[in-house]
Amino acid sequence: MASQMADAELEKTVVDINISSRKENLVAKGEIIKFDGFLKVYTEALEDVKDEDATLLPPLKIGQDLALVEMIGAQKFSKPGARYTEASLVKKLEELGIGRPSTYAPTISTIQKREYVEKKDKEGIERAFIQYTLSGGKVQKQTLTETFGAERMKLFPTDLGILVTDFLITNFPQILDYNFTANVEEQFDEIAVGKIDWHKMIDDFYKPFHAHMEVTTKTAQKITGERYLGVHPNGEPLKVMMGKYGAMVVMGETLDPKELKNNPDAKKPKFAGLLKTQNMAELTLEDAIKLFELPKTIGTYREDDVVVGIGRFGPYVRNMKKFYSIPKGTEAASITLEEAIELILAKDEKDANKLIHDFPEHEVQVLNGQYGAYIKKGKENYKIPKDKVAKDLTLDDVLDIIKNTDPSVKGKKRFAKKK
Repeated sequence: MASQMADAELEKTVVDINISSRKENLVAKGEIIKFDGFLKVYTEALEDVKDEDATLLPPLKIGQDLALVEMIGAQKFSKPGARYTEASLVKKLEELGIGRPSTYAPTISTIQKREYVEKKDKEGIERAFIQYTLSGGKVQKQTLTETFGAERMKLFPTDLGILVTDFLITNFPQILDYNFTANVEEQFDEIAVGKIDWHKMIDDFYKPFHAHMEVTTKTAQKITGERYLGVHPNGEPLKVMMGKYGAMVVMGETLDPKELKNNPDAKKPKFAGLLKTQNMAELTLEDAIKLFELPKTIGTYREDDVVVGIGRFGPYVRNMKKFYSIPKGTEAASITLEEAIELILAKDEKDANKLIHDFPEHEVQVLNGQYGAYIKKGKENYKIPKDKVAKDLTLDDVLDIIKNTDPSVKGKKRFAKKK
């Protein structure tokens, strides 16, 4: 409805107020709504504006004497620039001339899918500030609190995204230049209307780019974002860096593979992956020390230790030589024995529903899978022939299938060789 209504008319006023005892001036700013227009349908917003203006700027005349009723001086802190939302990022891309309406959504989707940025909320932090109030000729000092740094549904760069950006800016500054990207977009528009031959445009770009790529692959230094944190209580140095499987903290000195081969008795460093809630830029020495408290034993269950740790595939609970993944949102360092037992029972119940036969003496199981029943021996799986019923299989039947069937290994497909 508002889109069909007339524009609102507002009168902005700026008032300079001289101070009788000083050279400086005070400034008051406000708005008066002269005609409601489309704001009429936004009654709540309109009332807020009216109320604010009523208290901020009463009717004033040039040369009028104003008596000081109250003056407030509050401590202020500089604020960092606001992080992008998906909408504000699109607006920025439009301003820079990068991309087109058809490419904005795929671009934002891609950088999230590749984990260069993540969309999330960030809770605010409470801090104190000082406020002075001058009223009735007296000054009153107060220490108040405010919440700052709260973010909602904003795009945050990940450790991986920061390192990739640093690498590209270092090695491909001419391509990551905003003007270069905007210029390419303009050339694409001219190609679309037939003003430029696309073969020549691509050729002019690709030849120097390819030559630069060949040089870069040979000379570029690997960027790990390595940062020294301090010394662990055991005396070993701690540093945070990006590794093959993500951000991690290293305790001790990293050794060259050749040096380690020549000196097998050398003390090897220890590694600990960062938690989901942590990032390389904000990680402190205290946070890093806590990471090496894992793995730790938090109790016993089924006459075996219950161990909590963080591995290659994330946080886990280990019991009876079996691993149980800790769900997202639960910190491994703070999980209790009761919570760990709940995870174990839930996973074992799920596994029990999958189990059809178990032949532990041969380390063989018949299981229900996503695509039907199959035989599992170690890391190898065997397909059950269509003329066999899984629940009716005997040990001899299972061993016979294993003997006469090509296995498939998890993560690797095997194909029968042609004679």
